[in-house]
Amino acid sequence: MSTDSLHVQIPKAEVLKFCEACMQSAGANKDHGRQLSEVLFAADYRGHFSHGLNRLPMYVRDIQAKITEKDGEPQILKESAGTAWVDGKNLLGPVVGNFCMDLAIKKAKDAGIGWVVAKGMQTQPGGDGVGEAGKCMTNTSPLSAPTRSKEAVLGTNPMSFSAPGKDGDSFVLDMATTTVALGKRLSQRHKALYNITVNDNMSNIETIPPHGSS
Repeated sequence: MSTDSLHVQIPKAEVLKFCEACMQSAGANKDHGRQLSEVLFAADYRGHFSHGLNRLPMYVRDIQAKITEKDGEPQILKESAGTAWVDGKNLLGPVVGNFCMDLAIKKAKDAGIGWVVAKGMQTQPGGDGVGEAGKCMTNTSPLSAPTRSKEAVLGTNPMSFSAPGKDGDSFVLDMATTTVALGKRLSQRHKALYNITVNDNMSNIETIPPHGSS
């Protein structure tokens, strides 16, 4: 059977609805599930499949295992005109990330700079630009072995930079300090099952089985 005959096109709204339903079924707050779904879809749309829908099962498991809190709101512990320290309350990464990003943007508009740090924050997947220039950095669990070592003792410590472009476009650079990002390795496992692409205008997501499927 050819890959063309197995082609399936799924509207963006249905993809988001599915992701949100999975998170709610696991016990997550409805709005929190929506924020996660939008970030995962945005990552796939930009071609960063390592940080897209293939990570949904991880977030579901974290909620079910109570590794991540299913409800609540981040809290500002301390702040100044241009800075803030936030307690993420161990919530989903996009929830804390959006809270900190909105706070940083507000402070930047009021004070010229917005510098926000957070603790108690779970994985923040790659996202999209927000119409402002900014950067984001984080530490991770030990995943990388130092030179001439076999044991992982260093984090990948990813960082990202974004800036607005013309006509609604934006520049986003998301990178880790390792030769290959962990997410890229994990995504290779999924290629044995399916490949995902998205069409124009971010309106649909297409699932296409790998070549040679029968």
